[in-house]
Amino acid sequence: MNKVLFVAAFMLAAQVTFAQKSEIFAPKGKAIKGYDVVAFFKDAGPVEGADSLSYHYKDADWLFATRANLDAFKAAPEMYVPQYGGYCAYGTSEGHKAPTEAETWTITDNKLYFNYNMKVRNNWSKKREEFIEKADIQWPLIKDKE
Repeated sequence: MNKVLFVAAFMLAAQVTFAQKSEIFAPKGKAIKGYDVVAFFKDAGPVEGADSLSYHYKDADWLFATRANLDAFKAAPEMYVPQYGGYCAYGTSEGHKAPTEAETWTITDNKLYFNYNMKVRNNWSKKREEFIEKADIQWPLIKDKE
């Protein structure tokens, strides 16, 4: 009987754990699929980070291409962390979390944004300020939800 209760408790805990999405878009535990978020600002594009240059922040592992980028992130992570945890900015404006692709990045007012795909990014760009305002309202409501 104790074994049955243990298995039931484990399954319930697993459901609760997997029902909640992380505040940070981190497939397999790697923030932004392992791309170096500092590089979007310094190199103006997506650069894959290295496992050997990682930093654990907000329950995710952030990877960096260079020691300088890792140090810059450690000194001021909020300067580099993408808006809405790296989830799709357009989706966030609609009140839900959606995965993103690195190629969809945009920097607006020194803030990094991502979108689901290039088509969504193009639509988002047409009314960017409006969508950012909506997403800023929605994000606190959805950041800890599935």
